[in-house]
Amino acid sequence: MSKPIVAVVGRPNVGKSTLFNDLAGQQISIVKDTPGVTRDRIYADVTWLDRSFTLIDTGGIEPETNDIILSQMREQAEIAIETADVIIFLTDVRQGLVDSDAKVADMLRRSHKPVILVVNKVDNFDKFMPDVYEFYNLGIGDPIPVSAVSKLGIGDMLDEVIKHFPEDSDGDEEDDRPKIAIVGKPNVGKSSIVNKLVGKNRVIVSDIAGTTRDAIDTTIKYNNKEYVFIDTAGLRRKNKIKEEIERYSIIRTVAAVERADIVIIVIDAIEGVTEQDAKIAGIAHERGKGIIVAVNKWDAIEKNDKTIYEYTNKIKDTLSFMPYAEILFISALTGQRLNKIYELIDEIIDSQNMRVPTGVLNEILTEAVAMQQPPSDKGKRLRIYYITQVSVKPPTFVMFVNDKQLTHFSYTRYIENKIREAFGFRGTSIRFINRERKEKD
Repeated sequence: MSKPIVAVVGRPNVGKSTLFNDLAGQQISIVKDTPGVTRDRIYADVTWLDRSFTLIDTGGIEPETNDIILSQMREQAEIAIETADVIIFLTDVRQGLVDSDAKVADMLRRSHKPVILVVNKVDNFDKFMPDVYEFYNLGIGDPIPVSAVSKLGIGDMLDEVIKHFPEDSDGDEEDDRPKIAIVGKPNVGKSSIVNKLVGKNRVIVSDIAGTTRDAIDTTIKYNNKEYVFIDTAGLRRKNKIKEEIERYSIIRTVAAVERADIVIIVIDAIEGVTEQDAKIAGIAHERGKGIIVAVNKWDAIEKNDKTIYEYTNKIKDTLSFMPYAEILFISALTGQRLNKIYELIDEIIDSQNMRVPTGVLNEILTEAVAMQQPPSDKGKRLRIYYITQVSVKPPTFVMFVNDKQLTHFSYTRYIENKIREAFGFRGTSIRFINRERKEKD
């Protein structure tokens, strides 16, 4: 089940980033070597009660003149409408209701998406409630008073947000066809790949624009199996500044990756792996998806017997945080190796759903520990009592240890490598959770 997406929209200085950081809180786990974690955090995972969702900050609006503010707000609202399941429309009780709020409210109302109207900076409910009621004039429902700074009213707001999430039994579960997102920078050939795959296996393409989002899902039948491809092309933005386009495409990427089982990251062979490719790959890695790196336009590269080898090493070097990713050299133009994609998808889906018996896991663990002692600190050594697999997609393992502080990233990776040696787990990330257990237990 993909996580719902919640977007925050609002004018400058209404407190969007305060609210964002407040909700993201300490739950943002920044893995040091993942480029997906950008300096300006665009998205974060949030859990409220037992529901998890992805929170997206649609971007800061720079105050210049009202016209510019309004056009940028429209843009923000468009992004939110396109990618989000629920929209938080943030306003400011101190500034009161302004003209651009009303215009954006009109857009949001026409979107037919659930909109939660939130009035920020209400530090004192008795004092400010009369001003909060003014926001009823927007005609998009009951305003919810909050103070992001004092963390007041946040729970009520979140209760309201999760009410609008689709129920888990949403019929999404029955659809067990593999979902594959094709992501990458603009102009690397994402759409050409889908078109070529469709052309080869002529099938009815269901071009129903996704009910909740704008990415177009294409169903392709191959060897009597159906695959759903989520294409993130469609960057319909012409004269926009590079940063804006980049932010916009990253938000779209997060939305597509969230819904996919496997992510194909398309890289331009001529250009090589860029920083933005690594950023996009980082998002898929953080989200624990299966990953294929497809190097497109491979027909345009002059080759000798070492080219593939050298190129592979270069990719593995730049994307060193995901050594498990499968690499495929293709050409959307000639169709070279495109059919290999299906084999890889099937293998990765198997890896993602693989369950390893606990007994076998603990044998591997015992052997690994005997070969390389766990780290110690100030005379205290890490002890791993037990390991068990708790879930799939991605395969997730819990290790019971004597002291979490001692579990070093590199040792966990060593254990991961041993498990991979035994079971492959091709093309999918593996998660480890450490739980402390006292010696006496």
